[in-house]
Amino acid sequence: MFSKPSTSLARLLAPASLALAAALALQAPAQAAAEPGQIGLSVRGSGMPVLMIPGLSSSAQVWDETCAALQPQVQCLIAQLPGFAGAPAGQQQQAQFLEAMRDQLQALIKAQAPKRVTVMGHSLGGALALMLAAQADAAQIERLIIVDSLPFLPAIQNPNATVESVRPQMAAMRDAMSKGKPQAAQLKPMMASMSKSPARVEQLVQWGLDSDPATVAQAMYELWTTDLRPLLPKIKVPTLVFGAWAAYAPMGSSQEIVTRLYQGQYAALEGVQIKVSQAGYHFLMWDDPALVQQSTREFMGLARMLHEVGPN
Repeated sequence: MFSKPSTSLARLLAPASLALAAALALQAPAQAAAEPGQIGLSVRGSGMPVLMIPGLSSSAQVWDETCAALQPQVQCLIAQLPGFAGAPAGQQQQAQFLEAMRDQLQALIKAQAPKRVTVMGHSLGGALALMLAAQADAAQIERLIIVDSLPFLPAIQNPNATVESVRPQMAAMRDAMSKGKPQAAQLKPMMASMSKSPARVEQLVQWGLDSDPATVAQAMYELWTTDLRPLLPKIKVPTLVFGAWAAYAPMGSSQEIVTRLYQGQYAALEGVQIKVSQAGYHFLMWDDPALVQQSTREFMGLARMLHEVGPN
């Protein structure tokens, strides 16, 4: 089923995994202003509700093209996480960021889509989607769509890694990151592996500059010291996972190796579907929109619905 990644693969993906945790997005969408530390929500369209969660330091507008492509059958509930891309941070949530965001998202689901919802998450948003679906009271979650996110990031570099073994290193990283804002020159090389588009890379850098350093540092620390693999057997909904590898092809990585990596990490999630993009970098919704949009339509049954109702 899954063979351990080679040492060379670990070296190839180590920069990617560090950058993965720092992934950023585009521009902030128009939405009601959220209180500091609270998730903002932009509601667009009508139809089947889809909660869209961006990743670390990302703006909600990362989902704009995806949301537009799913119209008119989908109501997009696009979240903006606090402290990212200029959204106001909350000091009270920096100690347990992921759990606080999970609980706020759960409350939003109950308020906006109490009967059924598809949860679509990118990067850190994918981790939050898994956490939501593993909750005991997750009956309203109908399916999951995970965009380039893994249940335990340290295992990319070391298959034998544990939460305890990586905690000291990640705590030191968190403390260093919290001391001040990064410079554009520091962010740009990292972001270059996030999207194929130079214009997108510049936008990602700007989102990094606009994000709250303490919030980003704490969220990254938690992302790297949280192993979600034990939660996977609790998830009982259909799940579609997208993976990316193309940014590392010049260094010797292959689609087959990355596919095995994803299969290994998601092995405990029954019935999971995994699709690895041949062309896209980490922001697959930008770099490989045809794969993400068409696969999402098929996964949600929207292609058949479009055929039946015709274009709007």
